[in-house]
Amino acid sequence: MRTVDLQAKEASAVAAYGVRKQPLYDQLVDILTEKIDHEFRPGDLMPSERELSERYGLSRTTVRLALQELERLGLVVRQHGRGTFVADRSAQTTNLMQTYSFTEQMRELGRVPETTILEFAEMEADKNLAEHMHTKIGDKLFKLKRLRSADGMPLMVERTYLPVRKFLSLKRPQLESKSLYDIIENDYHEKIRVAEEEFFASIARPADARLLDISENSPVLDLVRTTFNVSNEIVEYTLSVARADQFKYKVYHQRME
Repeated sequence: MRTVDLQAKEASAVAAYGVRKQPLYDQLVDILTEKIDHEFRPGDLMPSERELSERYGLSRTTVRLALQELERLGLVVRQHGRGTFVADRSAQTTNLMQTYSFTEQMRELGRVPETTILEFAEMEADKNLAEHMHTKIGDKLFKLKRLRSADGMPLMVERTYLPVRKFLSLKRPQLESKSLYDIIENDYHEKIRVAEEEFFASIARPADARLLDISENSPVLDLVRTTFNVSNEIVEYTLSVARADQFKYKVYHQRME
């Protein structure tokens, strides 16, 4: 275990305390986050509240608020009687390159997954959805909006569209008790052949920010997933917004002889 030394304070950051409108604890969160990202290692013991208070000229209450926020963000782990440690985010974040099942991945990481259904309704496909789902304008679709969480932390907002003709008897209780892919393959016998997924960096819109418990314009990942059955028909089209601090993208490159 390595104890982190913060003797070298950022002079500019400290000087900014008096002129910036950003709350003091939030400024300390920014400084410590920068150090966690570039200087600290997972498992490092952070300075105590008293040490941080003295080094940055802040009250213990302000320092405590900053550490609580870092804990909420999953950047540190606070252990009673031992101190605050830098979290191992490689063991917490979700690898977007793996076969995607939110529930399965969270369980593999030792986290407790939770899904909250925010909306389930029937709608007609507009021009945009019709183009993406290879269907006709006005065709019936199910819209499913869900909030995906782990250990009580909201991670992702999903908006899923399903062709009604493939899932005529689909009801909300099914979605509340089983995974979507289990329903698609086992209840409706739609064998999934492949799922295409792309993602890009974006910023959180107000409605999504509230659901994800992050600030507006915080960095997020927008994901678009299109799932095909063995007949090459689209059986699922999902638009997701994920917290950027809780997901990672990992690629393996192999040199060809």
